[in-house]
Amino acid sequence: MAKKEKEVKEKKTSYFKGMKQELKKVTWPTPKELFNNTVAVIGFVLIIAIIVFVLDFCFDNLNKNVFTKFQEKVQTTFKVEETENEEGSSEENEENNEGEDTEENGEETEVQESTENVVE
Repeated sequence: MAKKEKEVKEKKTSYFKGMKQELKKVTWPTPKELFNNTVAVIGFVLIIAIIVFVLDFCFDNLNKNVFTKFQEKVQTTFKVEETENEEGSSEENEENNEGEDTEENGEETEVQESTENVVE
């Protein structure tokens, strides 16, 4: 067991030694380069944020003013067509009901005539 623990410790120390050697090879930016790069990144982020804000504002107004009004117009035209269809169907129903009434009245008069004949 002691051998395994020793091997694990050696792997850890060799890993950290290798990492330290690689970090010494890295060329780090000077403070001036770091400042310039930071300003450039913040500038690009702000420009992109402004573009996204403007597009969002434009699309939101387009949605509110154009698409919503168009949707309302379409809904009102469909409502007008539905009411016209309902009025037309109600008129047809009334005509059918009037026709049924006359048929029923005709049957009633026939029944009355037949009963009158029987009574005579």
